[in-house]
Amino acid sequence: MNKILYVLPFAISLLCCKKELPKDYVILSGTIKNQKLDSLIVYDFSKNNALVKKISVTVDGVFSDTLKLKPAIYHLSFGKERVAMYLKNGYNIHISADANKFRETFKFSGDGIASNNYLLQKESIIPEFMSNDSVLYLDKNDFKKKLNNSIYKSKNLLLLSKMASDFVSKEEEDLERLKKYITNYYEKHRTIRKLKGRDSPEFINYENYHGGYTSLSDFKGKYVYIDLWATWCRPCKKEIPYLQEIEKKYHKKNIVFISISIESLKTYDAWRNMVKEKNLSGIQLFAKEDKSFTDAYKVDGIPRFILIDPKGKVVSADAPRPSSDELTKLLEELNI
Repeated sequence: MNKILYVLPFAISLLCCKKELPKDYVILSGTIKNQKLDSLIVYDFSKNNALVKKISVTVDGVFSDTLKLKPAIYHLSFGKERVAMYLKNGYNIHISADANKFRETFKFSGDGIASNNYLLQKESIIPEFMSNDSVLYLDKNDFKKKLNNSIYKSKNLLLLSKMASDFVSKEEEDLERLKKYITNYYEKHRTIRKLKGRDSPEFINYENYHGGYTSLSDFKGKYVYIDLWATWCRPCKKEIPYLQEIEKKYHKKNIVFISISIESLKTYDAWRNMVKEKNLSGIQLFAKEDKSFTDAYKVDGIPRFILIDPKGKVVSADAPRPSSDELTKLLEELNI
């Protein structure tokens, strides 16, 4: 009897120990409001975004699944949206977001909060400082202060993440490189703005979707708002609905809206098909791989927008995007 009593506590302790063993898998669950897709996809960032798993999402935007993974950074794809996450076996992570305002509402709860909040903060830096017209138009000191604060916040989150020291060191170096890259971009943006008031470079005989050829000089006497884009460019396509709204609003005003596709001749058919299928408005032109116009405006990324006055002078060599309130403000200031 004594032996049984002795063995029983020992057996119970073994059971307790087993319960405390870490899980050899990740639990990933969440709810995405207004989600229109039936799945999300997990990619392995360290392996050139190799597919890891496709996770089903219910009509209510709810999902839950398990994954066996090595500790690493992974990308979760929600349609056009992607989020970097640090995952390792034993983690139980819950995600919540609204698909209509994905970045603003995306939140983690559960394990690995510090490391994943760091990655979320880091991912927000480039769009905040390179795709935000109001930030790019800040004076030099205000821009520097804002960027330093963002990098400082990221570094603090990185230190709280408790990830491996070698990873932390590499990330700190990457943040400094990112800071330098964004600063250079801002300086280039300032240089481009100095083109204001000068005669605009010309584009000549670009193919017009509706037939014939079109040159910038054809629009003397009107304001010209130019959209440089390509069919493969996601940020470009995101601006199209906003551009169409602006075109409707200023339809009878002294301004024309020109969209110039600057992609390669290989995608010529894709350009024509997209203009037709999306019923794109405004004047749709194809640059035929001519780079003289984009080189003169120092274009190294798209979408890019340019505003020219009726005399052919540059109003803005890097004009606000259609999605920005700054564009409407600028057009109102010009009394167009």
